[in-house]
Amino acid sequence: MAAVEARPTYAAEDWLIMVTADHGHTDAGGHGGSTLQERQTFLIATGQALAPGSVRYDVKMPDVAASALVHLGIPLDPAWGLDGRPVQQPGRDDFDALRSALATRVDETGVPAATVGFTHTPPPGWSVDNSAMGGGGVAEWRGWSFTTDEFWTQAQRDQNRECNIRARNVFAVADGDEWADKAFTGTFDSTLVSPAYPVTGGGTAGLTYTTYYRHEAPQKGEVLVSYDGGSPLSVRMYTGDVPSRTETIALQVPAGATSARVRFRYSGGNNWYWVIDGVGIGRP
Repeated sequence: MAAVEARPTYAAEDWLIMVTADHGHTDAGGHGGSTLQERQTFLIATGQALAPGSVRYDVKMPDVAASALVHLGIPLDPAWGLDGRPVQQPGRDDFDALRSALATRVDETGVPAATVGFTHTPPPGWSVDNSAMGGGGVAEWRGWSFTTDEFWTQAQRDQNRECNIRARNVFAVADGDEWADKAFTGTFDSTLVSPAYPVTGGGTAGLTYTTYYRHEAPQKGEVLVSYDGGSPLSVRMYTGDVPSRTETIALQVPAGATSARVRFRYSGGNNWYWVIDGVGIGRP
């Protein structure tokens, strides 16, 4: 950095410098496995759009390429399907505000005792409807939970939780598989309910969210939308595996409607899981 800053033309230049490694490492030596220590690594970056000394929880390794492209003035084409997003353009959603409220494990044994990473308390405006939820089961995953990669992926390794690459920071997860690892009654049936988003009656709106869904019958994931407190309407059904990606659903807003609320209902038993993050409704 001293050498770069010593350049005669430095004041007129715009540098982005990133330092990283392609994987983590175990204390005993070695890599290539699925432990958090092997999968996790660091990104140290400096540039005009980055706050010096800040610590970020929303950065993942695919962001390196996206950040370099944007810095070079190359627009990111959605058709490329890049998993990363530029570190110069941080994004926060409602779930991220829960980081300070996260707690340590209750029933989980795979998660280190000191790891902070889950809560059942939703952010303001959100709610979880567990009126149809079974009883018992692993406490951390009884209905929709809010968690992090560091916590959730260590609950059980080698079941593809590590492939949740697009969710960032704190995200919502319904995990019937982990819930069923302790004696339970009934089935897993929980609904995550969003705040009311403003919409324009008679027009169209775009519902966007990041999702990751691993399926096993009779599990089901359903997205429903209600307008002005009316009956929820199904707009998307998940009955097969969906890789980590951002979904966009075009909504036809009824005439006169002024608000829309989204519901994510996950039902099943000892099946798999569903991740939701970055929910919003805006212009299509």
